[in-house]
Amino acid sequence: MKKNPQRLSEELGLRREEYERIVNILGRLPTPTEIAMFSVEWSEHCGYPHSRKWLAMLPREGNFAPLVGEDAGGIVYDGLAIVFKMESHNHPSQIEPKQGAATGIGGIIRDILGSGARPIACLDSLHFGPPEDKNSLHVFKGVVEGIAFYGNCVGVPTVGGELYFYPAFRGNCLVNVMCVGIAERGKLAQAVARGKGNGILYVGNKTGRDGIGGCSVLASKEFGEGEEKRPSVQIGDPFTEKCLIEATLEALATGFVVGIKDMGAAGLTCSCSEMAAAGRSGVELDLDRIPLREEGMEAWEIMMSESQERMLLCVLQGHEEEVARIFRKWGLEAALVGTVNETGRVTIRHRGAIVADLPAQALTDPPVYNPPAEKPAYLEKVNTLSLVDIPLPENYEKVLLTMLSSPNLSSRRWVYEQYDHMVQINTVILPGTGTPVLRVKGKPWGIAVTTDCNPLYCFLDPYRGTQMAVAEACLNLSACGARPAGVTDCLNFGNPEKPDRYWQFIEALRGIIDACRFFGIPVVSGNVSFYNENPAGVIYPTPTIGMVGILEDVEKAIGAVFGEEGSMVVLLGEPKEELGGSEYLRVIHGLEMGPLPSLDLAYEKRLQDLLIELVEERVILSAMDISEGGLAFALLEACLGGEHPVGVRVDIGRWSNLRTDTVLFGESRGRVIVSVREESYSSLEAYAVRKGIAVTPLGRVGGERWVIHQGEVVLIDLPVEELYKRWEVHY
Repeated sequence: MKKNPQRLSEELGLRREEYERIVNILGRLPTPTEIAMFSVEWSEHCGYPHSRKWLAMLPREGNFAPLVGEDAGGIVYDGLAIVFKMESHNHPSQIEPKQGAATGIGGIIRDILGSGARPIACLDSLHFGPPEDKNSLHVFKGVVEGIAFYGNCVGVPTVGGELYFYPAFRGNCLVNVMCVGIAERGKLAQAVARGKGNGILYVGNKTGRDGIGGCSVLASKEFGEGEEKRPSVQIGDPFTEKCLIEATLEALATGFVVGIKDMGAAGLTCSCSEMAAAGRSGVELDLDRIPLREEGMEAWEIMMSESQERMLLCVLQGHEEEVARIFRKWGLEAALVGTVNETGRVTIRHRGAIVADLPAQALTDPPVYNPPAEKPAYLEKVNTLSLVDIPLPENYEKVLLTMLSSPNLSSRRWVYEQYDHMVQINTVILPGTGTPVLRVKGKPWGIAVTTDCNPLYCFLDPYRGTQMAVAEACLNLSACGARPAGVTDCLNFGNPEKPDRYWQFIEALRGIIDACRFFGIPVVSGNVSFYNENPAGVIYPTPTIGMVGILEDVEKAIGAVFGEEGSMVVLLGEPKEELGGSEYLRVIHGLEMGPLPSLDLAYEKRLQDLLIELVEERVILSAMDISEGGLAFALLEACLGGEHPVGVRVDIGRWSNLRTDTVLFGESRGRVIVSVREESYSSLEAYAVRKGIAVTPLGRVGGERWVIHQGEVVLIDLPVEELYKRWEVHY
């Protein structure tokens, strides 16, 4: 890397003014290794220069005691820490789908492990171009294969997630992965290096050239025309990760580990500099001691490598070998590579010479940018929908069957059945049957988890669309009986240096801030992924919400599918004449337009509280919130999503004063389909009235046909078997 320092800095993604700032910090020209270290630590992926100002405004307090400040945050309940975080692996997955997705799973698991928690579940939020597009299908299938490959082998169940297909993701997929872990509150670990003379221990896999510059070159700029950056994609080994999980938890139990951090984005640079900065200390590393799997690696390559399954530990002086033996017992590398000092500097030696010597705080304190933000011109045009211009269908059966062809409404069974969701035997509510619920061994309570965001909503209205994502996540949790407790987010946007993209980001942040404050939910962790665009266009803004809830009695958890013949089908809430942003409008009329459905946060909160109370008192048998596809598709999922598909007969005549297509396919907020035994209906009605929630009996579960009528008029009458065959999709 013998190049002009300034030219080298530009090649690694640093701006001219950033290079000049580095020269001022050091008081001299930087070495190639120092330039490499600054390039990754000041990158968008690690340093958040365009977003950290706004992220500081997120609410950190809520109804449950929060844990904020480490790589993964969480909440405290009953003496235990529930730790969770969501990360993106978008660009690597677009280039190399299987390994990109696999290493995304591995990285987020290590973030949870680094907090001292045992990883107990993963979820994923996936977005692709249309599956009829050959390359989009290739990326989609590769990502699913990667998640299944890594997740199934590492022994952490993949219990839920979401899946969307839109043309906007054709050249830039989104792969957002979330992990949840659990630990005793008093045994959480910190990502710090402190204590003069304490050892710096490298553990896990050997270091290679895979992933070099992934966070600075790959994740912090747009894809250019025909760009291929395969060397920046890491290679994952889930069997090594499984051993790393067990060895790390065993090492932490010794009490000799002062701090620990995953070598993820920016690799060794990130872990050593951020641990030193957090500990207000310095570290000195000798790269000649780093276990390498490739010969002739230069210092800058070692410091930038993002090889997987590696952790960095700060260990009490005199106990380094004792901790190292634990990792070697598990077949892992363990090498004492440095020491802690009080200089406040990161000093790197290689082949007998100092190749980097720089302040730790400077590395972890990147420039902060606040570029211009401008409301996109398209918004005024796309939010002018008038229902007068939308013709009513002549044949509702034909509409339903056509909408079934939308990959956004079909079954996800093909995807989730490839994932091991039962390893660790904690999964109470299974994928596809409702909001995933996890048992906590030895406790009466459980954990519910969900990921939510409709990208089309956020394209049409970033502020309200993001609030709707938060409200949807809350409703999913309360539908199974859980109280929403904490949020992690994964904020996916285009180039922040373009004013319209940056405006979308700011509006989405405002949406999260306002909704989470209203519901009393802390945002404890998260991730920002910018530059998700290519010459073909920019993605829809996608601020994915990951949420965790607490179910006080896990045995009372309910699913979303109908399971009892003869039970009553009841609607909580009422439809409105709204079609903006709906799949019906998009699929049947070819329109992606708003305005979005109205949103009343106070009403949403009452509905959440009602559902939690109904589950707690065992009044209802199931609860399915109404979202994409409207009432018709909520009923469809409730009938077809269980082990044995069932029929239903419902009457929507109560709303004959509204347009029939809005009743069936509109996506108005604040509505839930529940099933209830006839003898419990009066209790259901009483609870709903007290909360000010409309309650309407629609019909009954049972039979072999799926029937919707409006008074005397039969709108849809189809065999359940035919619907099931059309709903199930195999790619």
